[in-house]
Amino acid sequence: MKLSKRIQQVEQSATLAASQKARDLKAQGADVISLTIGESDFNTPDYITNAASEAVLNHLGNHYTPTNGLPELRQAIVDAHQRLDDVSYDINEVFVGSGAKNVLFDVFQVLVDPGDEVILPVPYWVSFSEQIKMAEGTPVYVNGNPDKLYKISVNDLEEAYTENTVALLINSPSNPTGAAYTKEEMTAIGNWAVENDVVIIADEIYSRLVYNGTSANSFASLSPAIKEQTIIINGISKAYAMTGWRIGYALGDQEVIAALTKHASQSTGNPTGISQYAAMTAYNDETDEVENMRQSFENRLNKAFDLITSVPGFKLSDKPHGAFYLFPDVSEAAEMTGFDSVDDFNLALIEEAHVVTVVGSSFGVPECLRFSYAVDEATFAEGIQRIKDFIEEKKQ
Repeated sequence: MKLSKRIQQVEQSATLAASQKARDLKAQGADVISLTIGESDFNTPDYITNAASEAVLNHLGNHYTPTNGLPELRQAIVDAHQRLDDVSYDINEVFVGSGAKNVLFDVFQVLVDPGDEVILPVPYWVSFSEQIKMAEGTPVYVNGNPDKLYKISVNDLEEAYTENTVALLINSPSNPTGAAYTKEEMTAIGNWAVENDVVIIADEIYSRLVYNGTSANSFASLSPAIKEQTIIINGISKAYAMTGWRIGYALGDQEVIAALTKHASQSTGNPTGISQYAAMTAYNDETDEVENMRQSFENRLNKAFDLITSVPGFKLSDKPHGAFYLFPDVSEAAEMTGFDSVDDFNLALIEEAHVVTVVGSSFGVPECLRFSYAVDEATFAEGIQRIKDFIEEKKQ
């Protein structure tokens, strides 16, 4: 059966593939430690699941909702951003979709034409580049500074900009590096985008997960001009431990929001009804459980960073600011253990040490591996010890 050229050009998600590899090995009886997962290991807080149960019992969410989401949920999102970022939106500037990943896909579909260029900082989340390609756009890769957790500057953007540039996709805090841009860095980038009429697609899904005094800044909060130039992408998955509920959203210009709604009307129809009621409760009735989860991740980061930087041949320039990932350069470890590439080194870790991570080549930086510390501290520590033992055994 013939497959479209479009799908043949798309790479499989490396993060999902790595997670599947871990599951396959476990099914074969192997004692596997997976440090791949891009989701919280906490359960969704009880105040949310209890409200969802009540909604089900009261037959709420059983029928089609507005394509762009329930008005009450959009208002809850507006209120949350007013409270957290001190920015004002109207509910007609909110589009709710089936997870932030799908909302990003929709955004590229409505903003990008064939031949349009989207500037993409490297490293990037694995789906960014593929979604741009699926919109028949061209990702223009900009290599960040390894000494600053791969953050980019206005000078980097100037070198990448052409007359075909329509958008800049920026993820802060970042998956995979955990880097968060400072307010000053974001303002410089935002002003550059305004001056060059480049849309900022700001993926802020990890904005509530920042640590050790880092400020969670939103591009929309920097100035009215930058806000007008920005499409914010966010959702409930990370901060509220609700990955499976599949609710994400976009905030921005009403014309873009209307286009997203039109696109969704012919694709997903509407996001899941009961999940919208759960999300509404997450925002409106937030409890200490959310902050407790953030504090737990902060504690895990501080311990995980010390463990990672103690591994021979692992290099990490600075402690990440947010998310729940570490992205060290492990090329020296691969070389000292006799492997020609980090990909080969990673494969050996999986097959022999039974520790599964995600290769940096999937994020555009083949020298690195991505480690998730969204697991309990003992599991993470055991995984790192296995890697140390493996390196000691193979060291040449």
